[in-house]
Amino acid sequence: MKPLDPRLLRYARATQVHIGVCVVLGAVTAGLVLAQAELLSRSIAGVVADGRALPALSGVMIGVAGVVAGRVAVAWLLDSASQRSAAKVKSQLRQRLIAQAAALGPRADTEGRAEIATLATRGVDALDNYFGRYLPQLVLSAIVPVVILATLVPADLTSAFIVALTLPLIPVFMILVGMTTAASNAKRWNALQRLSHHFVDVVAGLTTLKVFGRAKAQADAVRRSTERYRVETMATLRLAFLSSLVLELVATLSVALVAVSIGLRLVDGRLDLRTGLLVIILAPEAYLPLRQVGAQYHAAAEGVAAAEHVFAILETPPSKDAGTAPAPNVDGDWSVRIDGVSVAHNGRRGYAPADVSLHIALGELVVVTGPSGSGKSTLLAVLLGAIEPDCGEVTVSTGGNRVALSSIDIDSWRRQLAWVDQAPYLFAGTVADNVRLSLPDAHDGRVRDALDAAGLEGMALTRRLEERGRGLSAGEQRRVALARAVLRNAPLVLLDEPTAGLDEITEADVLHTVRAMAQTAAVIMASHRPAAIAVADRVVMIGATTTGPTLGATTGLKRSLAVPR
Repeated sequence: MKPLDPRLLRYARATQVHIGVCVVLGAVTAGLVLAQAELLSRSIAGVVADGRALPALSGVMIGVAGVVAGRVAVAWLLDSASQRSAAKVKSQLRQRLIAQAAALGPRADTEGRAEIATLATRGVDALDNYFGRYLPQLVLSAIVPVVILATLVPADLTSAFIVALTLPLIPVFMILVGMTTAASNAKRWNALQRLSHHFVDVVAGLTTLKVFGRAKAQADAVRRSTERYRVETMATLRLAFLSSLVLELVATLSVALVAVSIGLRLVDGRLDLRTGLLVIILAPEAYLPLRQVGAQYHAAAEGVAAAEHVFAILETPPSKDAGTAPAPNVDGDWSVRIDGVSVAHNGRRGYAPADVSLHIALGELVVVTGPSGSGKSTLLAVLLGAIEPDCGEVTVSTGGNRVALSSIDIDSWRRQLAWVDQAPYLFAGTVADNVRLSLPDAHDGRVRDALDAAGLEGMALTRRLEERGRGLSAGEQRRVALARAVLRNAPLVLLDEPTAGLDEITEADVLHTVRAMAQTAAVIMASHRPAAIAVADRVVMIGATTTGPTLGATTGLKRSLAVPR
């Protein structure tokens, strides 16, 4: 890994402040180290060589105590500043990561939802060691050895030469160790990613696995993934201990060379005791920051490996520049037109949907149907502005003017949308809190009306829900999500399989609400349920191509059926 990735400075501005604080405190630390060595060498030489009594050195000893207290204070300040900076940097990276994932929309799923969740939590948290331990030592290793060498040159050129010659050995060994450790940390991170993906999939399908008696088998699979992660972690720890031993050995031998040189010259009388003591005290301090950098490298490696993945997502460019035009005002002539839209998917030949054309105006309910994998949800994502079609375009018409969706500011466009996902997400909180996600300022009366319209007349607004809506049945969860759309009162409503998995009575209630919404809005519903098709004004059958057509070709199935209400 790079000692200091410049992308941290770009994506987390708090890093710049942290480095500045580390430089200042590092310079203070270097000054205190010199002061401590000077005071100790003077006091010891005064007693041994000059025969001075200890009471005469009371001022020097007080100075030594003050220097030691100063080093403790600086170390505390550095640790405190590191923790605060780490918290700010993590917050900034999380905000950027989540904002980028939201901006990329379904494109972010190429990284995997479990991986993004792991990066935003465990991955970013691992940067604590980087900012709290590694980075401060890195700054000290750039300042303290230089200051000590500058002090040793006029004091003892021979010792300065030995220190200057042996100091680079530690970075060399660190690079060699780092080349080995990088692969080990990459394997450990990949093991964690596999575990997170598997765990999320198992938890999401736990009910189905339990019904079919496969829960224990999946528990064994998670156990095996955990064991692989444990093995990789222990291998990394063994490597960390061995590499620390190598660095300690190099530093110890280097200090021993200085000590032997000092000892021989003291015996010959070519060096005075005070200078010899000064060099002996300073030599270990020159190697200490570099040794600490090597020791903290492994603690920081996981965080930096995770940061690499975060940067990869942050640097994923949008497919094109975002539009800036405001969304057209809604009036009686307002409509949305889809012309020959086709979308390609990674790892899949052809388009899904393929060459779809559709026109919908206010007061219409259009059902988009087709086999699984034909692109029904993808078509809704195109209308959301989350996916850009590879062929065709979407335009919005009002007052005789047509505006391409790609040129409209996405936020202003989405303010005119209401969307119910195929698997609507409910958060921990009250029922009212979940319904108000679509309109945060709505008062209780409007929330109550929305719930009533969605067929939840008896549900209390203050009823507490757990994460993912646990505590409600599947039908109740879908109707709470539908109540969000009702409360939003948007001119364009997008519904993705709103009745999937519901019984006939609940489905009829939901479709009655959808039919009522279509009186004042344009409603597009993706569904293959016969009851949903029966209430539509029009049904559009879409299909997918199995071969890769040329851009602009009109392949694929396109059919529009008129179905009476």
